[in-house]
Amino acid sequence: MLDKTYDAAAVEPRIANLWNDAGAFRAGAGAREGADPFTIVIPPPNVTGSLHMGHALNNTLQDVLVRFERMRGRDVLWQPGTDHAGIATQMVVERQLAERQEPDRRAMGREAFVDRIWTWKAESGGTIQNQLFRLGASCDWSRERFTMDDGLSAAVLEVFVKLHEEGLIYRDKRLVNWDPRFLTAISDLEVQQIEVKGKLWHFRYPIEGGATYQAPVAFDEETGEPTEFETRDYIVVATTRPETMLGDTAVAVHPEDPRYKDLIGRHVVLPLVGRRIPIVADDYADPETGSGAVKITPAHDFNDFEVGRRNDLRMINILDEEAKLFLADNDAFLEGLAADPDFTNVMALNGADRFKARDAIVELMEARELLDRIEDHVHMVPHGDRSGVVIEPFLTDQWYVDAATLAKPAMEAVRKGDTTFVPGNWERVYFEWMENIQPWCVSRQLWWGHQIPAWYGPDGATFVAKTEAEALAAAEARFGKPIALMAKQEAVAAWETGGDTVALYRDEDVLDTWFSSALWPFSTLGWPDQTPELARYYPTSVLVTGFDIIFFWVARMMMMGLHFTDQAPFHTVYIHALVRDEKGAKMSKSKGNVIDPIDLIDQFGADALRFTLSAMAAQGRDIKLSPARVQGYRNFTTKLWNAARFAEMNGCRPVADFDPSTAKETLSQWILVETARTGAAVTEAIEAYRFNDAAGAVYSFTWHTFCDWFLELAKPTLQGEDGPAKTELQAVTAWVIDEIVKLLHPFMPFLTEELWARTAEEAGISRPALLALTAWPDLKVADNPAAREINWLVALITQIRSVRSETNVPAGAQIPVVLVGAGETERGWIATHEAAIKRLARVETIEEADAPPPQSAQVILGDVTVCLPLAGVVDIDAERARLKKELDRLAGEIKKIDGKLSNPSFVERAPEEVVEEQRERREEAESRRVKVSEALGRL
Repeated sequence: MLDKTYDAAAVEPRIANLWNDAGAFRAGAGAREGADPFTIVIPPPNVTGSLHMGHALNNTLQDVLVRFERMRGRDVLWQPGTDHAGIATQMVVERQLAERQEPDRRAMGREAFVDRIWTWKAESGGTIQNQLFRLGASCDWSRERFTMDDGLSAAVLEVFVKLHEEGLIYRDKRLVNWDPRFLTAISDLEVQQIEVKGKLWHFRYPIEGGATYQAPVAFDEETGEPTEFETRDYIVVATTRPETMLGDTAVAVHPEDPRYKDLIGRHVVLPLVGRRIPIVADDYADPETGSGAVKITPAHDFNDFEVGRRNDLRMINILDEEAKLFLADNDAFLEGLAADPDFTNVMALNGADRFKARDAIVELMEARELLDRIEDHVHMVPHGDRSGVVIEPFLTDQWYVDAATLAKPAMEAVRKGDTTFVPGNWERVYFEWMENIQPWCVSRQLWWGHQIPAWYGPDGATFVAKTEAEALAAAEARFGKPIALMAKQEAVAAWETGGDTVALYRDEDVLDTWFSSALWPFSTLGWPDQTPELARYYPTSVLVTGFDIIFFWVARMMMMGLHFTDQAPFHTVYIHALVRDEKGAKMSKSKGNVIDPIDLIDQFGADALRFTLSAMAAQGRDIKLSPARVQGYRNFTTKLWNAARFAEMNGCRPVADFDPSTAKETLSQWILVETARTGAAVTEAIEAYRFNDAAGAVYSFTWHTFCDWFLELAKPTLQGEDGPAKTELQAVTAWVIDEIVKLLHPFMPFLTEELWARTAEEAGISRPALLALTAWPDLKVADNPAAREINWLVALITQIRSVRSETNVPAGAQIPVVLVGAGETERGWIATHEAAIKRLARVETIEEADAPPPQSAQVILGDVTVCLPLAGVVDIDAERARLKKELDRLAGEIKKIDGKLSNPSFVERAPEEVVEEQRERREEAESRRVKVSEALGRL
């Protein structure tokens, strides 16, 4: 006998071990002969990570797909693995060293520090894999990969060297996002824009030679046209970072700005240092913003960098790696300086922190009467998402990939339909980024990662090779002398002294983690070796991922896959939405609204969480999650368990050779048709990545059609005397439960696998396979008169119940029903099911009439008008008045909400979750308005 209650905490670990011991998820397990492959590569989570709600959604949806296709007999591989997460992992281990008061990484040295990270990974790097195991992820864990393992490292070397040979990887001096705490370049994804209440300083830059122009100082209030002008011999520029002015190399004005046309080509004198810098014409300067003139610091601003390239400007870096002023011994800064009374004061700032230097420079400008004004200014400031410090645009030598060249085939593959985005609107986002793609900075100033395979010799010689031996051989061929490998400082010193031996040193940087992740679909299958797995499972089938890494990962996999295999790495990219809190706000630790999926699994079970996420995963809509929703779907597991237990208690046990096509009972034939319809609906929805529709279909069928209707209608027979009808219904009930657990399995794998085993055990039969490897339902039951009969009966009872509820009929009141226009078919149905109608709809009598009785609520059901005479049961006039009042209230609420949503100011300024809440409130009010209007119409 099934236990009285389902205990997820006890069942789930046992079932997970059962699958693991049986090798149920190994590639090809359960595949039928000649089956096509179905491959998904897991978006590799950081080795430092733990399961968050985004992971839970992402992996649940992948698991729905792979379990579905495995049951359909496909040769399934779900490839798992983790990313080495360069900066995150290095940070974790450095923090651990500090907490234990052990030597830091520089004291340890590179080799010892990297060894320490490998030790940490072995001890603590498997957290998220274990959590995915708890979630029920049916990956082929025997094939788990790591982006720093030997095979993937070989792939990285192959790709880097090949791209360098093709001129698609090169070294260049450009601006990067620089983290002054971690002393490394970081990707855009690792930059967090934070709103800051800062200042906007307006400085006066004197025009060389005392040249003047007419600056507007007063404007017409209506037209905005200038009304008064002032002759000035200086240009006003504004900045949020005064310290960068020391690196200014131009002032830009718009070429069509009449105020400055005569000044273009002339110079201003940069205050405090005396450097002559040109006034250049560039469209970047906006005549409508500020003075219309902008200072250009190409080495410290991404927009200024592009202006500098267009206008051939000098690039002067005035900060060091720690974001301190770098002035002394800075040849670029010192070149071209003229005498200035404040030059000594400026040089005294050498080595000062950037923010202290900021204050000092403002004071110097104010003392020179060159500070025009200061404004409060709220603006977005980039911060390192892990370090928390302000990120600096920083001019350094880095390695770059020619992304623009690689992007062309990747865009063409999507245009041709080789790869499709679901939902389709994400293709536009993909193209917008790819068409404007910038060179991809792939070097990082870290020790943990794939060290760049480049060696440097004197005179700028660079040797890129897969191995040290190959690099040394190439250097010896180049220089014709013996080669000695040294540390960087020793090698540079050796170059100055010369000698019979040529010094070489290896690049100390490592590659961006996205570089190795870009190879993930084919490197995990053994590439560059031509392995059987690569031939069988590549290209992969579907990629399931979040929208935030379309640029950082999806696009780069497309570029690398096409370049190195001539095939797009996947035919479909399914982009899922965000999981937000119940109010629609993004989850964040600072807000304190983060929901831990492991806590929900502990409380409600993995199945309840998985089903919640699937049921809410509508394409293009974020998920508003609350523990109450998960609890609600935990109730669904209880409902199914109780239904299976009820069936077992009433003798409904699986019959090994049961053939549903032999069923004769009307109720049996109806539930068979509805089961087939549900199976088709679930299949179609999963194939179309409409996970919410698939979950909704099986939920509605299980809870309502099967539990609420079929079992209720079958109860008199199941609990009555033995006979052919009872025997058939027992077999049908057990068969339908089997089909339900098959359809539910991709969403609720633990509960369904347990029911699959336990119901067979109680029946004394042997299942041929685990449910995870059992064939997916493919039912061919045609519609029939029995199905139409029971569906009419269900609709009749449902409508009567609805009217009772809407018109406040007392729950215990037995009311008459009058049918108008019933034909022979309907009369026959009524005669057959009169007892069920009276019992389930609380009906006293069922009669026929030629016209509706007075004071009755009416429902149209096909050709029949169903009338509920309510005189003496409820006050009809009072009910009409109540419903009209409710309609007026709802109309007022909808009008109020429409007023807010039609106000651009509200939509633009209100928090995103507040706007979404208003939209949902309107949707709910409109739905309620329709129902109330229908109820009023029935009266």
